[in-house]
Amino acid sequence: MAKKSQAKEPEGPRTIVNRKARHDYELLDSYEAGISLQGSEVKSVFLGRVNMTDAFCQVKSREIWLVNLDVEPYTHSSVFQPERRRERKLLLHRKEIDMIQRKSQEKGLTIVPTKIYFKNGRVKVEIALARGRREYDKRDKIEADQTRREAQAARSMR
Repeated sequence: MAKKSQAKEPEGPRTIVNRKARHDYELLDSYEAGISLQGSEVKSVFLGRVNMTDAFCQVKSREIWLVNLDVEPYTHSSVFQPERRRERKLLLHRKEIDMIQRKSQEKGLTIVPTKIYFKNGRVKVEIALARGRREYDKRDKIEADQTRREAQAARSMR
């Protein structure tokens, strides 16, 4: 009897999407930022070993920091392994940082990471200015999405 082939993980870099942010917030503007990582963290991100569920961004002394991003330690790394949930600096132009800070303070918005991906061999983070949704807004959105999907399925059945 032949052995069953075991599924291999894809070799390319993964795009990690923060689906909870899309549910909890109404995303307004999005920006692409670099992120400063240490050593083996890049390999963990490449393998998709990142949890963005509780992550958010803060502006401290004219710099944007990504807080509570959980990067799992790389299994094949040496002795030095950075802390999983440390604050990581986002790399943006000064004008972009000032504009994001001004908008978030004026309008009462928050800054949330929505996506982590590789672009030209570098790790990028997509951050968005977001307004929190109320519970009834979430239910309304779920209901609207469900009716839209049902209508789409009915059209495709014809």
